[in-house]
Amino acid sequence: MTTISPGGHIGILGDGQLGRMMAIAAAEMGYFVHIYGPEKDSPAAQVSHRSTVASYSDRDALSAFAKSVDVVTLEFENIPTETVDFLSGIVPVRPGAKVLEITQDRLLEKSFINSLGIGTAIFSNVESMEELIQAVRQVKTPAILKTRRLGYDGKGQVKITGANDLDKVWADMNNTPSILEGLVNFKMEISVIVARNPAGEIAAFCPVENRHKNHILDVTLAPADVPDWLAEKAVEIAEKIAMKLDLVGMIAVEMFVTKDNQILVNELAPRPHNSGHWTIEGCATSQFRQIIRAVCGLPLGDPTRHSNAVMTNLIGDDVQRWGTLLEDPENSLHLYGKAEARDGRKMGHVTRLYPLNQKPKA
Repeated sequence: MTTISPGGHIGILGDGQLGRMMAIAAAEMGYFVHIYGPEKDSPAAQVSHRSTVASYSDRDALSAFAKSVDVVTLEFENIPTETVDFLSGIVPVRPGAKVLEITQDRLLEKSFINSLGIGTAIFSNVESMEELIQAVRQVKTPAILKTRRLGYDGKGQVKITGANDLDKVWADMNNTPSILEGLVNFKMEISVIVARNPAGEIAAFCPVENRHKNHILDVTLAPADVPDWLAEKAVEIAEKIAMKLDLVGMIAVEMFVTKDNQILVNELAPRPHNSGHWTIEGCATSQFRQIIRAVCGLPLGDPTRHSNAVMTNLIGDDVQRWGTLLEDPENSLHLYGKAEARDGRKMGHVTRLYPLNQKPKA
């Protein structure tokens, strides 16, 4: 496939902090970035060569955007597949609509993962009150009812125990197609981020441990404190998923490690991921440079970490600690250019490196 050389133009669908860090990496590599998204003065647009503020259904704006770039990628997986199909008629889009069709729908996603012989939590489709009752009988409680589409950071889901009023639960879900997932008794959540280029070359970052607060990622520790054989298995699972999806770009595979060291895949995100921010300082090639390499058809960079790391998100008013954080010369601070700090809003992150022979400390 055609290589897009430095000096080329990369289009990014989505205008948040991931797009911002992708644009910075692309600029450092000699590319021009055109951001497309619905927000004015977005984090990504602030650091990009060009931006378009328009809806994902605006065909005229999409057409002009596509004609201005050599390749399109995304920082947000919930782009309408119709948008990607339309753009694909004008310019290569990596990853494509087929990847999004699977990863945007929890039922399709988990069914796909199971079809590869990879485990997930037990689950059942729910599209009516009757199906919810049947699902509870099959899956048992405790369980989590999640909307099939669009939920993130704890949104669009409710925990079900034997005490729930199922009629009220289903009414609160507004009859939205959902899945009921059995609650996994896990000791750790980990993730593996994998990149794949058009030639089929694949490269994975080491498994990391993710710790959440109020359903939002709080801290990532690199590497995850797991046995070598388990880390190797996690990487194999992530690489298999990327290959079977025929992915071109990047995907984060979130997994549970159970009490008996089994791995169950939880979710897929076909883009750079919050749990990979530490790679900016901690690896030979960051996740953001890696996705630019992948979508431009370049050889992939070395994902090996040269340091252990801890990445901490700055959520809401945490960003006000920026001055204190900068007093420590070993902290690497990243702020996303968002004007308003709100509860649950990711405003930035801070990374701290450790020697390879020293465990990172949360």
